[in-house]
Amino acid sequence: MAYETFERVEGIIQSINRGDSCCTMMVSLVSNSNIVNAVVTGETVIVDNVRLRPGMRIAVFYDANLPTPAVYPPQYRAELVTSLRRNQQVKLSYFDDSLTSEDNALRLNIGPTTNVETLNGQQYTCSPENSELLVYYTAATFSIPAQTTPQRVIVLCEY
Repeated sequence: MAYETFERVEGIIQSINRGDSCCTMMVSLVSNSNIVNAVVTGETVIVDNVRLRPGMRIAVFYDANLPTPAVYPPQYRAELVTSLRRNQQVKLSYFDDSLTSEDNALRLNIGPTTNVETLNGQQYTCSPENSELLVYYTAATFSIPAQTTPQRVIVLCEY
């Protein structure tokens, strides 16, 4: 997947309904007091294979280069979905050799308690620099770039 074109929408699941087929569902989120719909298909990657349910806080990543229906509320085809804990943030980006995100907004300080793994949950035994990373964190500095010691880093390996 070309993660560099992915955008994020974050919110609380309001409802889940069947989509156009038995293998799709429409997830309605409340995001910043607005409703956003995400189409989840059998091909959508759900981190940790969690079952989505109303009331759950999630982040939905969609490909901004794909056509989007001109409907209200906005509707996106979910490529990757992850659940979030209270106060937890998530960032999907390419991180360079200094573990700074491509947009220079976040720098990672991998600590001894940081869980570094692959998308299928296996331990990642190499250094995560120069990779597409899905980073989970709660606190960050106010510097530019903000710095954080993430709780979890998922390396999106190229196959």
